[in-house]
Formats: sequence, C-alpha cells, structure tokens
Amino acid sequence: MDPDSKAARAAVKGVHMSGTRRTRTAVATEQAGQSALRRGAAPELDATEERALRMRLGASLPLSARLERIAVATDVEIELLAYEIEAFLQLEARRASRAATPVRAAAPAASRTKEKIVRALRRKP
Repeated sequence: MDPDSKAARAAVKGVHMSGTRRTRTAVATEQAGQSALRRGAAPELDATEERALRMRLGASLPLSARLERIAVATDVEIELLAYEIEAFLQLEARRASRAATPVRAAAPAASRTKEKIVRALRRKP
C-alpha cells in the first residue's frame, strides 16, 4: 500500500475505510500505567503530559533512560557549584574526624559543699 494514499492516511488517523470513525473503550489501571511508563517514553504523550503522569502514578524512569540536564548553567555557575560541593565535603570530613576523636572528660572540680557533706558523713558513727 502506498504510504501517501488516502486509505493509509485515514488508517493513521483512526478513520475506517467506510468513512466512519471507529472508537473503542479501554480501561487503564494505575498498575498498567506504571508498567507502561516504566518500559519507556510514551510517543503519544507530550513531555509535560508524560511528566504529569509519572508524578501522578509514581512511575520511575526506565533504567536505560538517558539522564538529561534540566537547567543550562554557565561555566561560572558550574564552578561555583563545584566550590560549594567541595566545601561541604570538607565540612563533613571535619565533622567526622571530630566525632571519631574521643573527648576527654574534664576532671571534676572539688566542690566545697560536697566536701562538707563527705566530712559530715565520715564523722557520723
């Protein structure tokens, strides 16, 4: 069949050869929607529609999906972000080293009140 023929174009649009449009009812469950979205991108959906469905159904991207850069950042912004990450990692390393070092307990200072109590208890028969 010639792809440019009228019947081919009508079949793509969902119109039967007799000129009537065929419709059918289908029930889509949440589980079926999640599994369909997990298999890959839905070509019938716009990017925003697909994103909305993924958020609504809680469907994750397929493992084979390419990660895309969401925001386009300038070189200066990327360098600043790198400095922030480096500073954060150094801070975490410093915190971890402090936590690993045992802290010495301060020697208890002699309390005058405590000494009085101890002397009084020793004098009691």
